[in-house]
Amino acid sequence: MSETVQCWLVERDYEHESMVKLVYATVEGDRHVTQQRSSALLQKKPVTAGIEVDGDRLEPVTNEADRERYAAEARRVAENNDPDDHL
Repeated sequence: MSETVQCWLVERDYEHESMVKLVYATVEGDRHVTQQRSSALLQKKPVTAGIEVDGDRLEPVTNEADRERYAAEARRVAENNDPDDHL
């Protein structure tokens, strides 16, 4: 098991009525993890500003525009929120 890495919410997409895709990324924007949650689960477990992710679960961000956008958004969220803040 690798070290955990602090990641921040950078994207929330409503794929359809009952599913939400959440993307958490590092402040560098170079790695991310995607989670799929049902609307029922969101009622029980709210979305938080940050999560700690096992480094082995993080995927590289290969698109330069996404990397820059994720970095900017991760920094903004980190500067304005504690990891456990509900968003």
